[in-house]
Amino acid sequence: MIDCLTLQNFKAFQFLELPLAPLTLLTGLNSSGKSSVLQSIALLRQSHEAGDLDPSRYPADARGDAPSAGATDQGFLLNGELVGLGTGKDVLHDDDTLPDDVPISLAVDEGPYHYGWVVEYDAAQNLLPLLAMELPRDAEGASAPAGPEAVTPAFLTAPFQYLHADRISPAEFYPRDHHAAIGRGFLGVRGEHTVNFLRHHADTPVPAGPLHHPGATSDLLRDQAAAWMGDLCPGVNFGADAIEGTDAVQLSYDFQGPLGRTNRRRPSNVGFGLTYALPIVVACLSARAGSLILLENPEAHLHPHGQTRMAVLAVAAAAQGAQVIMETHSDHVINGVRLAVKRGRLTPKQAAFHYFRGDGTGVEIVSPRIDGDGMLDRWPTGFFDELENTLEQLLV
Repeated sequence: MIDCLTLQNFKAFQFLELPLAPLTLLTGLNSSGKSSVLQSIALLRQSHEAGDLDPSRYPADARGDAPSAGATDQGFLLNGELVGLGTGKDVLHDDDTLPDDVPISLAVDEGPYHYGWVVEYDAAQNLLPLLAMELPRDAEGASAPAGPEAVTPAFLTAPFQYLHADRISPAEFYPRDHHAAIGRGFLGVRGEHTVNFLRHHADTPVPAGPLHHPGATSDLLRDQAAAWMGDLCPGVNFGADAIEGTDAVQLSYDFQGPLGRTNRRRPSNVGFGLTYALPIVVACLSARAGSLILLENPEAHLHPHGQTRMAVLAVAAAAQGAQVIMETHSDHVINGVRLAVKRGRLTPKQAAFHYFRGDGTGVEIVSPRIDGDGMLDRWPTGFFDELENTLEQLLV
């Protein structure tokens, strides 16, 4: 699990050291840097999967804390499957006082070990050359034990999902990509492989634990997913079926009525929020201990009760052993997590809240702490206080 993320000269941040927990909520104003946090983690994962952070290809004498002549064919791959960040000028922190040759660095702490990568800034390139790779050291400065795990943090190889805010919209057909959905178990950044994943894994049991929905008819993925989706729209069920002779799969919904189940309906004929939420539900239900899940606005297009239930689902995934880092604009999600802590589903140390506020020139982050009763130790201005502000004006 990532315990701390450090960014230097990356996008909104000249320097950021951000503690993370099994469940971390990033909230705050628009364009204040929340998405940049998720993108930095995805950027490392994307670069690693492309072989551009391979320590075996990096000169051993160039590893260390100080930048040096490293592997110019390796570095941060800015454009790929997970993120498309443009070129170097798009990711360098916007500060006129910085020199033109300032490096960009990302680092993570996992347990006792610290890992870091420093790349050279090049305004026009989309592969920023690696200057230095920090060998992992523990808190006392001792090197990690020898072996592949010593130079590759776990989050780069753990089961992984990253769902953008721009997710799949209601459609009758979705891609049937065997490699993505079945070979890699990846739902796609837009959730476009979710339906095919469901088709293939419908009879896969969800392990016993917090993710088990008490109202599900079985522990199979299709029934567990239907139960969690039923929290968003009571009585809903779905079908994920291959279309013979094509490279597509079909999604459909039906509902439990007083006379039995309705006929199947196309996604375009039911609420937009159901299809938009489906990848979130499947990502959490398919998570296992050690998984990393990055979510942007999981509450989008859901009514308040559904937003609270999304928080309950994310809490369950974290309690099951996954790490969930979530960007949200919903006070219902925040309060759902607070209530889950009060009910003992997560300990206070397992939940982290970070409120971002920026003025276009810098970002300030306030991190309220939660206690065992679900109470926050501070409520900074702008942190989901709009309802109270509006009511105060109405009562004047």
